[in-house]
Amino acid sequence: MHDFNLCLPTKIVFGRGIEARIGTELKALGATRVLLHFGSGSVRKSGLLDQVEASLTEAGLTFVEFGGAQPNPRIELVREGMEVCAREKIDFILAVGGGSAIDSAKLIAHGYATGRDPWEFIATGEKPDRTTPLGTVLTLSATGSEMSDSAVITNGDLKRGLSTPLNRPLISFLNPENTFTVSKFQTGCGIVDTMMHTLERYCTPDTDTDLTDRIAEALLVSVRDAGRVAIAHPDDYEARATLMWASTLSHNGLTGCGKDYAFTVHKLEHDISGLHPAVAHGAGLSVLFPAWMYEVMERDVRRFARLAVNVWGCTMDHDHPARTARAGIDAMRAYFREIGMPTTMAELGVTPADYAAIADLTTGGGTKTPPSCYGELTRERILHIYNLAE
Repeated sequence: MHDFNLCLPTKIVFGRGIEARIGTELKALGATRVLLHFGSGSVRKSGLLDQVEASLTEAGLTFVEFGGAQPNPRIELVREGMEVCAREKIDFILAVGGGSAIDSAKLIAHGYATGRDPWEFIATGEKPDRTTPLGTVLTLSATGSEMSDSAVITNGDLKRGLSTPLNRPLISFLNPENTFTVSKFQTGCGIVDTMMHTLERYCTPDTDTDLTDRIAEALLVSVRDAGRVAIAHPDDYEARATLMWASTLSHNGLTGCGKDYAFTVHKLEHDISGLHPAVAHGAGLSVLFPAWMYEVMERDVRRFARLAVNVWGCTMDHDHPARTARAGIDAMRAYFREIGMPTTMAELGVTPADYAAIADLTTGGGTKTPPSCYGELTRERILHIYNLAE
C-alpha cells in the first residue's frame, strides 16, 4: 500500500426535504450574499430553485442568480461569473445542478478570490492559494464534484482539469428526489461516470490494497444493481439514493487510498468531447473504457480477472485467467448496452477520419504521452484503443 493523504472537509446533508435547511446552514458558514449558479432552467421548472431561494430568504441571506451552466462547461462563462461576483460583492457561491454547474462554480470561486484567470492555473500547473466559500445542491448523480478535489473546464477545443484541495465544497446538499426526473440517458451516463471514477483507481498495477479494493468492488456492485432499478423505475428512492451516495464516494478519494492511479481514460475522453461537445462524458467513457481494458489487460491479467469475478459475476478460469478477464470486459459492455449506453465510436458520431486529430490533441502531435499506469500511452496505442472501440 502506498502512502496517502485523505482529507474530506465537505459536510454532506443527505435526504428528503433538506432544501429547507440550506439558508441556516450557509448562514452558519458566514454567508451573507450568495451567488446562485445553475443551468438552463430545469432547476426552476422543477421548483427546486424556488425552494433554495425561499430558504435563503428565510435565513436573511441575499442572493444573485447566475444561470447558463452547460454540459462541458466553458471558461467564458467562468469569466462572466467572476465579473458578477465582483460587481455584486458575493461572499458565498452555491451551485445548483450537476457536475457542470459545480465545476463552473469551482473555477469562478478560485478566479474571484485570487483575481486571476482560472485558465492560468490549468495552463501553468499552478494551484490557487485561496478560494471563495462554495456549496452545492446536487441534481445529477455522476461526476462526484459535490465532494471531489477536481474540476473540468473547456477552452476552445481543450477540455482540461484542475485538481486542488480547494475544489472541495464546504457543504453539499444531496436529496435523491431531485434526480427523479433525470432522463434515462443521463441516468445511464451518471452510472457509467460513477463506475469509472472507481475503476480508474481500481484498474492499476496490483499492490497490497485489498481493503481499498473491496470497498471499490462493493461500490461497483451497488451501482450496477441500483442502476438497473433506476433505469426501469426512475422514481425509486432507494435506487436513486444509492446512485447519489455512490457518485459522491466514488470520486472523493476513498476508493483510491493507497493506490497509484492516472485517470488515463478520462484524459482520452476529454479530448473526444472537447472536439465533439455533443458527446456526453459518460457516453464517451462507456465506449472507451472497455476498449482500454482490452488494450492493457495482458499487463495485469489477475487484476482484471478479479474485477470480472467480484463485480461482473464471471467464473474464474485459473488455468486461463485472461479468458476470465475478457469475459468481464464483455460483461461490462453488455451492461452498458442494457442501460442504454453506447459502446462503439460510431454511436458517438466519431469516425475513423477523426481519430488522428483526437490523438494529436491528446499527445501534442506525438510529442507527449498522457499519464498511464500500464506502460507509455503513445499515439499509436491511443489509435489502437480507438480501433478496439469500433
